[in-house]
Amino acid sequence: MSTSISKNFYDISKIPKDWTEKRLKNILSISEKKSSNFNDEKILSLTRKGIVVNDISINKGQIAESYEKYIKVKKGQICMNPMDLLSGWVDISSFDGLISPAYYTFELNEVVDNRFMNYFLQSNYLRKTFFKLGKGVASHDNLGRWVLTPEELKNIIIFIPNIEKQKIISSYLDNKIKLINLLIKKNQTKVELLKEQRISLINQCVTKGLDPNVETKDSGIEFIGNIPKKWNKICIKYLVSTKVTDGPHETPTFVEQGIPFLSVEGIVGNKINFTKIRGFITKETHEIYSKKCKPQKFDILLVKSGSTTGKSSIVETDLDFNIWSPLCILRSDTKKIDPYFFFNAIQSHYFRTQVEIGWSYGTQPNIGMGVIENLFIVVPPIDEQVLINTHLKKLLFDFDKKIENYSKRIEFYKEYSLSLISSCISGKIKVTKDML
Repeated sequence: MSTSISKNFYDISKIPKDWTEKRLKNILSISEKKSSNFNDEKILSLTRKGIVVNDISINKGQIAESYEKYIKVKKGQICMNPMDLLSGWVDISSFDGLISPAYYTFELNEVVDNRFMNYFLQSNYLRKTFFKLGKGVASHDNLGRWVLTPEELKNIIIFIPNIEKQKIISSYLDNKIKLINLLIKKNQTKVELLKEQRISLINQCVTKGLDPNVETKDSGIEFIGNIPKKWNKICIKYLVSTKVTDGPHETPTFVEQGIPFLSVEGIVGNKINFTKIRGFITKETHEIYSKKCKPQKFDILLVKSGSTTGKSSIVETDLDFNIWSPLCILRSDTKKIDPYFFFNAIQSHYFRTQVEIGWSYGTQPNIGMGVIENLFIVVPPIDEQVLINTHLKKLLFDFDKKIENYSKRIEFYKEYSLSLISSCISGKIKVTKDML
């Protein structure tokens, strides 16, 4: 299976005649080398930003009881996460150290340029070729893990030029990708600044109101300060009409068409993006899950586990859909709080601070529903909530439009980067020395 699927990476008609067809087992092997001085080695982690040195002294994330079985990595070796083929990564190490044996650490044939091989592996990751070769079942924890087994990996097909051309292609891509990444970073900086300004605006409105001369009182919370005298701090459990609940803690069977099934990747920019659902479930499965949890219009969806813990969206559709366990539902008691004021408050600095204080760490941040219920919202009278919503609506629209425009640029550069890497690595673009 891996042979036929991996060949789909290529346009066979455009592969240069002097490129050789090989299987990965003829080019690389998975290292099992250990270190006799494992207590003195740097401990490495593989992230989407590359391989980094893990500071185990701060006791954050997963800490192994012993590093005796960890794999020795030398600077220049490629490490790959075969367990997470959607959000994991593969990259070249800039460090000597040790890495989890759950990752693949590769030994390469001496005639292969490690950068060329790394670009090939990364491109397969980005194009989800590896995901199609994965074995096992998806997890319910929002990561969608599948395992690329050593057997599948070894039988993947690659077309490869001679070592000189490999190095030319790698150097060309190094230069181009560096420039593209600078453009991406520049636009990401603008997006982050706009997001911070947006949240600061929300925070000001939902903690101080619109009248700068209003009489205030001490909130009793250092990171909030004074609040208007008629406002009160109220725990979420007293502001919701139903008990806070999350989605099912099991992996559903997906079908070609049916009821949309949403997880954290569908929460994009504080909105629900139904093009990024996890899949479809049957009406029967939806009805079973709905006994526990069925999103309704004006519900707030809050991410309670994973790297985006604390992110939220408000449901603005009557469309039937269901959610997975990393998401929970906050349904406003409209006699006490307007859903949009509730949603704005949840995006504020002060609410985010409470989430970060309340979350715990496993492999990733997470926050329990019992903790969520006891987080508080600073609540004004209903009529004042509506005025604040009206004031924020236009201002937030302008922020969101600017953020959307910069985000589109970022996606364009990422798509261009992917296309460029794939075209060069597969021989569609002829790269010559004079292009460097």
